[in-house]
Amino acid sequence: MKGFQKSFSKLKTYCEQEDFKGWDPYDGLNSTLFKSLPFISKNRFFKLAWIQLFKRNPINLRKLVGVKKGYNSKGLGLFVIGYCNLYKKDPQQQYLDTIVRLSDRMLSLQSSGYSGACWGYNFDWQARAFFQPRGTPTVVATTFNTEALLEAYKITKNQQYLDTAISAAQFVLKDLNRTYDSKENFSFSYSPIDKTQVFNASLLGAKLLSLVYEYTRDANLLSEAKKAVQYVCDFQQENGAWAYGTLPFHQWVDNFHTGYNLECIYTYEKISGDNAYSEHIKKGKDYYLNTFFTSEGIAKYYNNSVYPIDIHAPAQLIVTLQKLNILEEHQDLANRVLSWTIDNMQSKKGFFQYQKNKYFNSNIPYIRWAQAWMFYAFSYYFLETNE
Repeated sequence: MKGFQKSFSKLKTYCEQEDFKGWDPYDGLNSTLFKSLPFISKNRFFKLAWIQLFKRNPINLRKLVGVKKGYNSKGLGLFVIGYCNLYKKDPQQQYLDTIVRLSDRMLSLQSSGYSGACWGYNFDWQARAFFQPRGTPTVVATTFNTEALLEAYKITKNQQYLDTAISAAQFVLKDLNRTYDSKENFSFSYSPIDKTQVFNASLLGAKLLSLVYEYTRDANLLSEAKKAVQYVCDFQQENGAWAYGTLPFHQWVDNFHTGYNLECIYTYEKISGDNAYSEHIKKGKDYYLNTFFTSEGIAKYYNNSVYPIDIHAPAQLIVTLQKLNILEEHQDLANRVLSWTIDNMQSKKGFFQYQKNKYFNSNIPYIRWAQAWMFYAFSYYFLETNE
């Protein structure tokens, strides 16, 4: 546990010096060089390959090909929640000023033309299942940013933050596609332009509806959230695991998306008072804690492989434990994982590595994927401990 505040202080200083802007593992298509090659830049295969080149390459080529640092809306949401947690523990004016500044910046980055407030990423994104142009809203970014605005509202009482957050429920209900099962339960799509069934993404939609229900008391929000929760719980494996999604190439089981699933189902249960999924949470929690963390504190990526060791995994552990109200119970595990992560993945400059692989490391200081997530995780750790 020693050194956690020192580690966080170094990270905080780095992020503030960068003004919370940076690169992203998936921002390769922002390259001015790539965009200048029309026959290549329009081709799905080349777009996917170009993104993977930058995502997997331990050498940062972004300056060479014209990829600039930028604000990522979800990254800002994570920072806002982090500063809100810091303010709850120690109400400093600096924290309040940063909450307002980043929340206002987040508001300015909303995607337009949809039924409610929503957010996407600051880059084109080619996935195996679909292509999303820059700014295409996703349920993932929108849920984190909605939670951020609700947390900021609790502190600032800025009505615009609350109104914007409440309107995001309409994006989830009206703009996302749905895939139904035979019992009329459904999965929300990742975005308005795809029809994939990604379990953590759909559950984040259910979480958003639950969070907004706390303010509107609109029973329809919980009714729709329950259908999305039921759909995913029906896909839980006997041992408590979930695959990433339903497509044939989405059948892996990984660390941090499992943490997402547990957090979202528990949030629905806590807000709704519906205990129908308690056993699913227990099975999933036991599988998560017993599968993805080694005795020395390494957060494994997959259920069957340590590598790559991804910074998202230790960060999400802290958040999952805090959100499920079991951080104190599992503080030894949290301390081991944080200690190993700080000792092995934090640079002298304060930022955290993206990934450690078996034969090489990726030291590129990604702002959303690594720095925002660790900032967010530290804030939840300090919220629940005496450090």
